[in-house]
Amino acid sequence: MRKISLSNLDKAFALIAENAKLYIPVDGKGGASFKLWQEGVKMSDALNTVRSAKDFFFPQMETLMEFKTEGKNIEIIDNRSEKEDFVIFGVRACDVKSFEILDRVFLSEPVDSYYASRREKGVIVSLACGRPNETCFCKTFGIDPANPAGDITAWKTETDLYLLANTEKGEKLLSAIASITEDCDGKAVEEQKKQISAIMEKLPLSNVTTEKFGAGKTKEYFDSPAWDELSSHCLGCGTCTFVCPTCQCYDIKDFKTNEGVQRFRCWDSCMYSDFTLMAHGNSRASQKERFRQRFMHKLVYYPDNNDGMFSCVGCGRCLAKCPISMNIVKVMKTLGGKEND
Repeated sequence: MRKISLSNLDKAFALIAENAKLYIPVDGKGGASFKLWQEGVKMSDALNTVRSAKDFFFPQMETLMEFKTEGKNIEIIDNRSEKEDFVIFGVRACDVKSFEILDRVFLSEPVDSYYASRREKGVIVSLACGRPNETCFCKTFGIDPANPAGDITAWKTETDLYLLANTEKGEKLLSAIASITEDCDGKAVEEQKKQISAIMEKLPLSNVTTEKFGAGKTKEYFDSPAWDELSSHCLGCGTCTFVCPTCQCYDIKDFKTNEGVQRFRCWDSCMYSDFTLMAHGNSRASQKERFRQRFMHKLVYYPDNNDGMFSCVGCGRCLAKCPISMNIVKVMKTLGGKEND
């Protein structure tokens, strides 16, 4: 384990930025977001960013390719620009876990080469959650905010930053800042882990459990009358899906320009009325069906197809951002019974 004084953090960022683009959480008008580090840019102390680090690997919109036609000839232009290594610094445990969930979607055959390229070039430096807040429930899904995964795990105290490399990528990055770090015994880290664990036990959502959910529960919950009441106030705005680190729905469209045709991909949401819309109509015609699809996918369908892994990481973003306070915890408490009280 290595240690660096917080007074030297900007020096570390400068050394990292010499060889790769470096992104850190930065405070803004609407909250914290990941921004490209430049001299003078300060790292946010916010627990989490408004939108997750998912954007780096699965961006909200991207041009996949272009087509140019001349007579009967079609030229396909691969215009992807993922050519540079990059580092994401300060990723919380919940977002790190979300990458594993997305990997099972985009790195399964057939592999999404756009996503795969970004995953290969990205280096993740995670940061333990010194003070989890009341909307956090990552522990429900077996995530430890005191010991996040990533290429490097970091712990921040009042005076120092502690760094532990977990992969070859992490070792390489630590070597780049070796001149301003030093070996340490990690006692401060162990103390912080205990403090974080104690906080997690006291949070209001600490007792939320997945015991009643998972693979094989489709028949039990699909026709539950509870969906009528749960979905009755949903606005179908899609906010929950856009702040969610694990949602992966997208649409692909072609756009004609003066030079040819551009094919682009953009995020979509199962909460929208035109999601899965086809010539014959929509297979989920009501908001109830769309609402049910979102939460059944998180709690039942995804575990069915992924060895029991849930498609939620308990980051709490949907709790904080839903305009009518309808979120996955309320669904779990309603369907899961007294075990989630």
